[in-house]
Amino acid sequence: MPPAPFHLNRRQFLTGLGALVSLPIFESLVPGPVLRAAEAGATGLGPTLAPPMRTAFIYVPNGVNNAHWWPTGSGSSFQLGSSLASLEAHKSDLQIVAGLGHTKANANGDGPGDHARASATFLTGAQARKTAGSDIRVGRSVDQMIAAGVGSGYRLPSLELSCDPPRQTGNCDSGYSCAYKFNLSWRSESQPMPAERNPRLVFERMFGGGSQQETTESRAIRDRQQRSILDFVMDDTRRMQRDLGQSDRGKLDEYLTSVREIERRVTSFQSFAARPDSPLPSGVPADYEEHMRLMCDLMVLSFQTRSTPVATLMFASEASGHTFPSLGITEGHHSLSHHEHRADKLDQLRKIDEFYIRQFAYLVGRMKSVKEGEGTLLDHSLLVYGSGIRDGDRHDHVDLPVILAGRAGGAVKSGRFFKLPSGQPMTNLYLSMLDLHGVKADRIGDSTTRLALA
Repeated sequence: MPPAPFHLNRRQFLTGLGALVSLPIFESLVPGPVLRAAEAGATGLGPTLAPPMRTAFIYVPNGVNNAHWWPTGSGSSFQLGSSLASLEAHKSDLQIVAGLGHTKANANGDGPGDHARASATFLTGAQARKTAGSDIRVGRSVDQMIAAGVGSGYRLPSLELSCDPPRQTGNCDSGYSCAYKFNLSWRSESQPMPAERNPRLVFERMFGGGSQQETTESRAIRDRQQRSILDFVMDDTRRMQRDLGQSDRGKLDEYLTSVREIERRVTSFQSFAARPDSPLPSGVPADYEEHMRLMCDLMVLSFQTRSTPVATLMFASEASGHTFPSLGITEGHHSLSHHEHRADKLDQLRKIDEFYIRQFAYLVGRMKSVKEGEGTLLDHSLLVYGSGIRDGDRHDHVDLPVILAGRAGGAVKSGRFFKLPSGQPMTNLYLSMLDLHGVKADRIGDSTTRLALA
């Protein structure tokens, strides 16, 4: 007689005092190859047991110093530019693409405002209506098309992150609304998806549960008793460990350690910021680099737990005036980007490019460190790193600096410098990425065809 069918527990996550913590897939608990979508909504693990596709878009502002950014050579025989040196260890995981652009970020009769158009167009491929009022309009972004197509099987259809304070109203660039400069993600033509900057709020959005009142009450109890979210569910964890194989026990221990460490860091920043003499917003690290890396860690955790299929992260908003004291740079990034070919400014821009690439290399390394199935989390994902401006002095939107990282489950050819004819719509890349998620679309923004990624 055949064995009775195995049924995966429909609540394959830990619960306790209003907190829900999604777990990685444990092969020893699931003998079958597929977890159907009917289970996905209840478990928060994604639509299939086989590693699902995860996508992230990482944005940097103000263009780059092109002389040091671009690789030399072509195909698999390429050498990274000096600005990309920190990615050398991940060279085989990268596909650097030349020739992509956004013609809808050009003025096209609308006059100045290239920074606002750069970020508004980056994921939409659409022309932003020039307005500083409430009648904003641009296209739907690729991440939200992914969220609409596959996000219903996840706890969070999409995750929007930023390291800059949000602004949704007012005039931020020559008559363009601040909503254009501070948002990459657009649910509809007129509805941006505001990004979250506070790591603690991101963490609680990912792992909080119940009503707002329940979440507030449980948070108060945790703060009063100085206990971690995980302390409330350790008994459940120990019971689960008894049913896991040896490799899965290690996976669970690694996962819980990762969650606890991130929560410790988030909580420590929140406690520091709560001091009366501190001007910092609650929960945000004082150090810019630490802030970016903590947001990267949270993104990795959201993918590792299969909490979301797609995320966006703005390292900084367009026309960012960040300074970099640790690099000896006290002039704002935006001001430096208007370099007028001055050697001193170009050298500082090179250092800033290297700084941002180090953060991306950190994210790529974290994704590679997470084992998933026969490969890694990065193997089953695709990261897009780029800027909506090529050269900050020229404000041009052609031949944009774009890096892809990951193999999308084998659908993407990595380890190459891919040169396209100049002027290829960046939305052609997005159309192909929608295919990777199984999201049907004839076009996005100004797309003309699909881009061959393999």
